[in-house]
Amino acid sequence: MTQPPKSSAAPPTAPAPPVTAPPPAATVPAQRGRPAVPPVRRTAFVEGAERLRAAATTEPGRLRVIGAVLALVVVAFGAVTAWQSGERASAADDVLTRSQPLSSGAAAIYRSLADANTAASTGFLAGPRESAENRARYEDDIRTAASGLVRAAADTEPGSPSEATVRKLNRLLPEYKGLVERARVYNRQGYPVGGAYLRYANEKMQTEMLPAAQDLYTKENQRLDADYADATPYPWAAIALGLLALTALGLAQYRDYRRTNRVLNHGMVAASAATVVVLLWLVVGHTVARSGLFSSYDHGIRSLNVLHNAQIAALKARGNENLSLVARGAETVEVNGTKQDAYYHAFDQDLATLGTRLAEARRLADDVEGGTPVDAARGDADEWRDRHGTARGEDEKGNYQRALDLVIGADGTTGASFDGVDRSLSRALGHEQAEFDRAATGGRDAMTGLPEGAAVLGVLGAAGAVLGIGRRLSEYR
Repeated sequence: MTQPPKSSAAPPTAPAPPVTAPPPAATVPAQRGRPAVPPVRRTAFVEGAERLRAAATTEPGRLRVIGAVLALVVVAFGAVTAWQSGERASAADDVLTRSQPLSSGAAAIYRSLADANTAASTGFLAGPRESAENRARYEDDIRTAASGLVRAAADTEPGSPSEATVRKLNRLLPEYKGLVERARVYNRQGYPVGGAYLRYANEKMQTEMLPAAQDLYTKENQRLDADYADATPYPWAAIALGLLALTALGLAQYRDYRRTNRVLNHGMVAASAATVVVLLWLVVGHTVARSGLFSSYDHGIRSLNVLHNAQIAALKARGNENLSLVARGAETVEVNGTKQDAYYHAFDQDLATLGTRLAEARRLADDVEGGTPVDAARGDADEWRDRHGTARGEDEKGNYQRALDLVIGADGTTGASFDGVDRSLSRALGHEQAEFDRAATGGRDAMTGLPEGAAVLGVLGAAGAVLGIGRRLSEYR
């Protein structure tokens, strides 16, 4: 019996079990000695990014992304333009209506105090012959200074250095007035102690009150400079966003043209037009505003500051001239190893300062109306110097009454020359104030309506961009 042939083939084996993927991490059981692995959860940002990537693979999805980006950029441009323009318009308005009037008010306080001191010394020299006009001038100066301090106190921030300065002046003013009144009373009774009281009042004015008033004036000028610094810079962030918005709108319309051969998309054209209007309004408005504000500073503020300083120098010179006759050499100062009358020495310094300020004011005057009163003041100052030299010569020779007549007399006096300087400077100040008001008003008005207009046009531009994209999306439905 024969055996069946042996087969070389391998014996059949059982089929392999199907390969299955390992269970997800969330279902991996805990191993011995190890805790279960918590499930991995994706954040909303990751899921949103994945959906955005998935949507961008289709044309409708890409259009939606483009529309959202365009709307965001245009709205951001309108918002930043409204914000930066609003800040600059507010600062320009502060220059015109707040900081410059406060600066002029501080200068008026200084001038009133210095003029009151001059009027007090003039009245003291006149004695019983003091004119009603001089007495009224003194009282008006005191009232002007007091009312100016009230306004300054209302406009200063609580706890600020300016508030402390105003409080100090409010305390010193009645003290000064009391000293002057005592000097008047003793002088009319013929007591020499009246001159001591007047010198003490002058010392309080020169060493405490006028420096405090100068400090207030300096602080208000710093506030004015800060408002100019806030009002004049170009809004570069808004301009950059405007150019970015125009570029994005242009690229979107070019892409639309390449895919559809349609030259215009009405919605995006409207958005582009709104963006161009806001950008031109922004650039032109700020350029005109900057020009007006810079002009108000160069042809207004600078001249006003110089003229204020010239007027103050004239007032101080007049006060020292009067006090030199009140003291009669009782106050001396050493200059270059020699003793000189302290008030005559101060007068010479003040008159030199007056000449320097008037020369600078003439250089800054850019029209006939501004230059004519400055020229008149320079002529009166030269005449004042000559007359003062004559009066001082009489005083040094012992002719006191003659010197007094040359200082406070009726005709050809140094007082008349001082009055001429003061009147001319007042006219020049009025002209420069008007120049400032005109230029600053033009600068402020150039930005009128820009913040509101930018916000409205920004919203309309974003709506136009969205409608333009929506028009394209409707073709896929």
